[in-house]
Amino acid sequence: MVIKTDELPAAAPADSARDPNSQAGGKGRPGAAELPSVMLLNGDCPESLRKEEGPTEPPRENGLDEAEPGEETTGQEVIVIQDTGFSVKILAPGIESFALQVSPQEMVQEIHQVLMDREDTCHRTCFSLHLDGNMLDHFSELRSVEGLQEGSVLRVVEEPYTVREARIHVRHVRDLLKSLDPSDAFNGVDCNSLSFLSVFTDGDLGDSGKRKKGLEMDPIDCTPPEYILPGSRERPLCPLQPQNRDWKPLQCLKVLTMSGWNPPPGNRKMHGDLMYLFVITAEDRQVSITASTRGFYLNQSTAYHFNPKPASPRFLSHSLVELLNQISPTFKKNFAVLQKKRVQRHPFERIATPFQVYSWTAPQAEHAMDCVRAEDAYTSRLGYEEHIPGQTRDWNEELQTTRELPRKNLPERLLRERAIFKVHSDFTAAATRGAMAVIDGNVMAINPSEETKMQMFIWNNIFFSLGFDVRDHYKDFGGDVAAYVAPANDLNGVRTYNAVDVEGLYTLGTVVVDYRGYRVTAQSIIPGILERDQEQSVIYGSIDFGKTVVSHPRYLELLERTSRPLKILRHHVLNDRDEEVELCSSVECKGIIGNDGRHYILDLLRTFPPDLNFLPVPGEQLPEECTRAGFPRSHRHKLSCLRQELVDAFVEHRYLLFMKLAALQLMQQKASKIENSTSLENGSPPSLESKSEDPLGPEAGSEEEGSGASGLAKVKELAETIASDDGTDPRSREVIRNACKAVGSISSTAFDVRFNPDIFSPGVRFPESCQEEVRDQKQLLKDAAAFLLSCQIPGLVKDCTDHVVLPMDGATLSEVMRQRGINMRYLGKVLDLVLRSPARDQLDHIYKIGIGELITRSAKHIFKTYLQGVELSGLSAAISHFLNCFLSSYPNPVAHLPADELVSKKRNRRRRNRPPGAADNTAWAVMTPQELWKNICQEAKNYFDFSLECESVDQAVEAYGLQKITLLREISLKTGIQILLKEYSFDSRHKPAFTEEDVLNIFPVVKHVNPKASDAFHFFQSGQAKVQQGFLKEGCELINEALNLFNNVYGAMHVEICACLRLLARLHYIMGDYAEALSNQQKAVLMSERVMGIEHPNTIQEYMHLALYCFASSQLSTALSLLYRARYLTLLVFGEDHPEMALLDNNIGLVLHGVMEYDLSLRFLENALDVSTKYHGPKSLKVALSHHLVARVYESKAEFRSALQHEKEGYTIYKTQLGEDHEKTKESSEYLKCLTQQAVALQRTMNEIYRNGSSANIPPLKFTAPSMASVLEQLNVINGILFIPLSQKDLENLKAEVARRHQLQEASKNRDKAEEPMATEPEPAGGPEDAASQPQAAKDPPSPSLQG
Repeated sequence: MVIKTDELPAAAPADSARDPNSQAGGKGRPGAAELPSVMLLNGDCPESLRKEEGPTEPPRENGLDEAEPGEETTGQEVIVIQDTGFSVKILAPGIESFALQVSPQEMVQEIHQVLMDREDTCHRTCFSLHLDGNMLDHFSELRSVEGLQEGSVLRVVEEPYTVREARIHVRHVRDLLKSLDPSDAFNGVDCNSLSFLSVFTDGDLGDSGKRKKGLEMDPIDCTPPEYILPGSRERPLCPLQPQNRDWKPLQCLKVLTMSGWNPPPGNRKMHGDLMYLFVITAEDRQVSITASTRGFYLNQSTAYHFNPKPASPRFLSHSLVELLNQISPTFKKNFAVLQKKRVQRHPFERIATPFQVYSWTAPQAEHAMDCVRAEDAYTSRLGYEEHIPGQTRDWNEELQTTRELPRKNLPERLLRERAIFKVHSDFTAAATRGAMAVIDGNVMAINPSEETKMQMFIWNNIFFSLGFDVRDHYKDFGGDVAAYVAPANDLNGVRTYNAVDVEGLYTLGTVVVDYRGYRVTAQSIIPGILERDQEQSVIYGSIDFGKTVVSHPRYLELLERTSRPLKILRHHVLNDRDEEVELCSSVECKGIIGNDGRHYILDLLRTFPPDLNFLPVPGEQLPEECTRAGFPRSHRHKLSCLRQELVDAFVEHRYLLFMKLAALQLMQQKASKIENSTSLENGSPPSLESKSEDPLGPEAGSEEEGSGASGLAKVKELAETIASDDGTDPRSREVIRNACKAVGSISSTAFDVRFNPDIFSPGVRFPESCQEEVRDQKQLLKDAAAFLLSCQIPGLVKDCTDHVVLPMDGATLSEVMRQRGINMRYLGKVLDLVLRSPARDQLDHIYKIGIGELITRSAKHIFKTYLQGVELSGLSAAISHFLNCFLSSYPNPVAHLPADELVSKKRNRRRRNRPPGAADNTAWAVMTPQELWKNICQEAKNYFDFSLECESVDQAVEAYGLQKITLLREISLKTGIQILLKEYSFDSRHKPAFTEEDVLNIFPVVKHVNPKASDAFHFFQSGQAKVQQGFLKEGCELINEALNLFNNVYGAMHVEICACLRLLARLHYIMGDYAEALSNQQKAVLMSERVMGIEHPNTIQEYMHLALYCFASSQLSTALSLLYRARYLTLLVFGEDHPEMALLDNNIGLVLHGVMEYDLSLRFLENALDVSTKYHGPKSLKVALSHHLVARVYESKAEFRSALQHEKEGYTIYKTQLGEDHEKTKESSEYLKCLTQQAVALQRTMNEIYRNGSSANIPPLKFTAPSMASVLEQLNVINGILFIPLSQKDLENLKAEVARRHQLQEASKNRDKAEEPMATEPEPAGGPEDAASQPQAAKDPPSPSLQG
C-alpha cells in the first residue's frame, strides 16, 4: 500500500485504538502488548483489557470480553523462543564432513531439508541421520534427542528406496534441473513467483559489491532509455520483465521421463524393480534406467523392446545424479555449474510464497517435455507428496484441530498460529486447483442429472458449488446476482469469526474462486452433513430466510461471546408459528452440530448490518445527508451490508460523543456541587475538577479530525472522570443514562452500541414487545449510513488532499477505501466529491485512478457474463476479441471463431454437453467496441451512479487522461488474464491490437482468509511505539523479535514480514549501519516482488528505499538503475502525473547531480518541481525545497542567473510560510548571498576577457562538483529521514531528555490523565526546534523518520 505513513496505518478512527500509550507507560517489559488484535480494534481502552470488565471499569462494554492472547508475554517467555543454537558435524558419503548450525526446537526433518538444498549433498533424498549408531526419528525435535550436543557427529546413511521414495527422488532431481527456469512462476504453479531485482543490482549488493567496485567513481553510464525520461509519451511493456541471463538454463539432459514400460511386471517387482525411466542425454544417447530398492542402474530396454537386465557399464548408484554423471560428461559439467548458480541466488528468490501470485504478462516460452508435470496433470496429485497416511487430507479435521491447539503461553500460541496458517495456505492451494478442475470439466458432479448451474462437486474432501441461484434460494434478494455476492459476504463473515477466535465455535474452511466467468465456492465438509437432510441437521438459525427459525442454548452462549467484538445484538424474531425465538446472529446464520460433536456456524453472509443507502425500504425516510446524495438507490441485490471497518469507526465515533455528553453534564453538576460546598464521597473536589476541566475545548475539534490518537487520550481521561463516580451518585447515573440514550446504546448504565443484523431483512418479523428496540435499531442503521457519507467519504478525500494516503493504482485505492469502511459501490460518490472539492487539482491523481477503476470494474462485470457463453476451444479468441473491443483503436475488430482451425463433420452432435449456463456459444463474437463502451457507461451509471462521458476507448483516454497500458494491467489483474509480453499498438487504426496468440492463459482470482500472527503483531506495534518515542535501540530489538515471531508463524515469505524488514532497514540506516540497512531492504524488495507482484505500488516504494541505501553505500550506478526501474514501473502503473513522481524525480535528479550529469539532472528536477507545484500548491515547503535543488544544479553549471531566480522563489516561500527568523529562511538567504557573489565574480571575469582579449590573466573559476555527503544529506531530507546525531554523548543526552519527558508525562498523567505528547504526536528526537527546522520532511508525520 502506498500509504506514506504506512507503518502507522492511516488514521481511520478504527486504528486510533492502536494507541502507543499503553506501551509508553507499559509495565516495563518488552512485550507489554495490551493491544487487541487488529480485527477488534474498537477504540477499546486498554484498561478494559487489563482487567475483566469490573465495576470500576468506565461504562463501556464494546470491547473484547476475553483478555487478548498476548497479554502475558513476559520477558521470560520470549527467551523460550530464542533457544541458543549449537553446531553439529555432518558426515555424508563421498564428501568432506562439514559443520551445521542448528537450533533445539528444529525438527530432524529440517536438517534433511538443509542437506537436500546444499550444493554438495543436494542429490540425496532417501537417507536417514544416525547419532552414535542410532537412527533419529524424522519428526522429533532436536532437543528431545538424547546425547545430541555441541560438536556431535551425525552420519548420513543411505536408505533403501520404496516406490514413493523413488518418485520423490526423481521429482527432486527434476526440480534441481529446473531450479533456474522461471516457467513455473509464469505459469503460476507451486507458489512460484517472479523477481527481477537481481537483474538491476547484478547481484552485487552488500559487501561483495563494495569489494568489487572500490568507490565506484569510474565513469558510469547514467543515461536512461528514452521512455524513462520526463515527458516521454511511450509506455513500453517489454521492460516489465527483462530477460534474466540465468534463464536460458544450461541443458543437462534432453529428456527425462517415465518409461512406457511402467509399472514393473510382478516377476521384476520381486527383483526389487520400482519403476523405469527413459533418458536422452545431451550427447543424444538414449538410455533406459531402472529404479530399484538399492538405487538406479541402466537396463537393456529400448523404446520397443523390454529387457530389464542391467546394461554396461554395470554401475549401481544410490542417486540418479551420480548415475547420470557417469554416463554423460555434459551432464556432469553443466549440472555442477547449475547447482553453483542455484546456491548463489538469494534464498528469497527461490522460497515458495504462502499463496500463489499470478503474473499478468509472460514471454513466449518453449514448451518442454516434463515427466513430473505430465504426471501431476493426470494423477490429480492427491497422493504421495503429502506426508500424510491415508492419501487424501481431511481438510475439515485439520482446520478444526489446529484451532483447538492450546494457546496459554507464547510458544503454544506460536505453534497454534503456525499450524493454522500452514493448513490455510495448503487448503487455499487445493481449493483453487479443485475449482479450476470443476470449471474445466474434470470433476464429476454429485448430482449429475441436474442442469449444469445446479451441480455440486466434491473433490479432495472439498465441497464446491457454483455462484448461481439454485432452487430460487435468493429469489427475494436479487436471484443470480445475490447468489454471486453471497459467497464473498460469507467469506467476510468467516474471516471475522475466525479473528474473534472463540473456543468451541467452528467455521468452515472457505475459499471463493473466480475463474473463466464463474464463481466457485470451496468449503471444507462438516462430518456427517452429506448423510442427512439439511432440515434435520440445522439446530440454530433458519434455512428459509426466517420462516422457520430455531434456536439452541449452546449456540446462544457461544455467539454471545462474539457479540461484543462484532457489535451484534441478541434479539428475538417470530417464526412461522408466531413463536418468539432468540438469536444472536442474523437468521440465515445456521448452526449445525457435526458428527464430530463440534458446533459449526455457516452462511455468515449477513454478519454485518445492512447498508440502507442501497436498500430502499418503503415507508422509511433516510437522514438528510443521505437523501441529499441521492440515496437510497436500489442496488442489484439486497445483500449489501456495511463493512466491519465502518461499524468499528461508527461505534468509535459514538463513543467519543457519549464521553463528551457525559463529561459535560458531570462537570456542570460538579461545578454546582462545589459552589454549594457539599462534600463528595470520592476524594477532594479540586483534583476531580482539574481532572475534567480542560478536555472539552480541544475535544470539540478532535471529532472533526476523525478522532485521531489525541481524541483517544481524551476519551481515556473522560473515562477516568466517569469511572471515578462509580455510579454511587444517583445524579451521575442519570447523566450516564441520558448519554446512553443519546448515542443509541442498548444498555442504560454503560456505553454499548450494537446492531441487529436482521433489521430490514425481507421475511423476518419481530415480536410486538420489541417494537421500541426495533425502532431504535432502525435509527441506528440510518445513522450509520449517514455517517459513511458525512464522515468517512469526506475524511478519505481530505486524507487524499493532504497526501496522507497516496494510492497509485486501483488495488491501492480500493484498500484505502476499505480501510475506512467504504464499500467499492461508493466509488462514484467518492469521485463526485473529488470533482466538487476545492482542491480538485491536487486530487487529479485520485480522480484518474478512480475513473480507471470505475471503467475496469464495469468492464469486468461485463466480461464475466461474456465469458460464460464461451466454450473452451474459443477462449483465447474470445478474450482477445474482448480486449480489442475494450482497448484497441481499430474500429471494427472481427472475432475468429474456433471452427476455423479444424472442420468437424459431426459438429452438431457435439453441442449436447454445454458448459454451465452456456447460451449460443458464438454470441460473444458479435460484440463491437461501440456496444462494449456503451455497456461500460451504462454499467458505471447503474452500479456506481457515475456518468462517464465517453463512447470509445480513445475518448476515455482523451477525456480523463488515462493510459491504455494501465487499463490493460488493471483489467488483466481483475480477471486473471495473462497476455504475451510484447509491444501492443493500441492506437493503430489499421489492425487490431490483440490476436488470439497474445492471450496466453486465464488464471483464477482467489479470495481467502488470511490468518494473522497476533503476538508478532503486538511486538511490531510496541516496536513502532518505542521508535516513535525516540528509543531506537529498544524499538529495533522489539521489531527484530517481531520478525522472529513472524518467521515462526508465516515461514519466510509474507506481506507483514516485508513491512517488518522495511522498518528494520530504515532503523539501521538512521543508526548509521548502512550494510545492515542494505541487506534488510534487499530482502524487503525481493519479498515485495514475490508476494505482492513485480509492479505493485508497494514494490515501487521498496525499490526507492533500496536505491537510497545503495547511494549511501557508494553504489551509485546500482542506485540509479533501481530508481530508473521504479520510475518505469510508476509510468506503467499510473503515468507521470502523480505526487509520488515528484519524490522519485527528486531522487533521480539528486543522484545524477552527484555524478555530475547536470543537464540530465535538471530534466528530472524540473519535472519534480512542476509535479510538486501542482499537487502541493505553489506555496508549499515541498516546492521551496524543489526550487532549492534546481538552483544547486544551475550553480554547478555556473548558470547563476537561473540559480538565483529559483533560490529567490524558494526564499519567498520560506519567508511567507515560516517567517524571517526561521532557520530555513536564513539558510536560503545565505545561499542567495553566496550565489550573488559567485555571479558577480563570474561577470567580472567575463568583463576582463572582453577588455583584454584572450591574453587576460584570469583567476581560475572555482566550480565545485557537489560532494557525495551533501547529495546524501539532501536525499535524506526529501525522503523524510531526519538523522539523529548519534555520537555517544548525544545519545546519552537524548536518552536523558526522553526520560525527562517521560517522567513529566507520568506526573502529568497521574495529575490529569492528559494525552502524552510524545506518543501521540511524535517529534524528531531533537526536540521541537529540530522539527521546525525540517519542514521539508513534513512529507510524513515527523517521527524520527519511519514513514516509508
